[in-house]
Amino acid sequence: MQMVTTEKRHQESRTPLSRERVLRAAIKLADRDGIDSLSMRRLGQEVGVEAMSLYNHVRNKEDILNGMVDVVFGEIDLPSGDVDWSAAMRERAISARKALLRHPWAVGLMESRRQPGAATLKHHDAVLRSLRGAGFSVEAAAHAYSVLDSYIYGFTLNELTLPFDPSDVAEVAGNMVREFRPDQYPYLAEIAIEHAMKPGYAYGNEFEFGLDLILEGLKRVRDLA
Repeated sequence: MQMVTTEKRHQESRTPLSRERVLRAAIKLADRDGIDSLSMRRLGQEVGVEAMSLYNHVRNKEDILNGMVDVVFGEIDLPSGDVDWSAAMRERAISARKALLRHPWAVGLMESRRQPGAATLKHHDAVLRSLRGAGFSVEAAAHAYSVLDSYIYGFTLNELTLPFDPSDVAEVAGNMVREFRPDQYPYLAEIAIEHAMKPGYAYGNEFEFGLDLILEGLKRVRDLA
């Protein structure tokens, strides 16, 4: 395994430096060690060059962050024209959450870029095109986009900051219930025992439940516009 890893590193070091390679290395570093680990020096080490060599491909750290966010936007499925707008928004939301779970550092950066890249702009335009084509007014489309993104980013951030792995919810709920008498906090005990501790429960399933509620509400907004 070590020989394979070493050989892979040697192959990467022989690959000519480019903007794409720099951005991919920055994403790999942030995925592994967190966004606070990203610096020109660390990034240079990641690709095997002096930090100054990076400036031939990126202007500065802000340019790197812009590019990293653009790569993540490029990983999110664009709304499909082969299904109705609600199904398209649902698919897009699920894809966005998966991308953000792969890149936890990105949640707080996705809508913060002053200089968004081509993939970012293409994504935003495709979402608005789907909504406008479905009959949403300009104002209603803006509302829909804002509500959907607030939910996607908010739910994912909550999921990422849970003090335990989401797959361990049943175990955590069980431990919690054992710490107090059921009659002391009856509704908390009820939801733990009858919901969170049920076989097959996964916290991530709550995402699609909430998403469907939002989409149903947006249908009403469109029809009233």
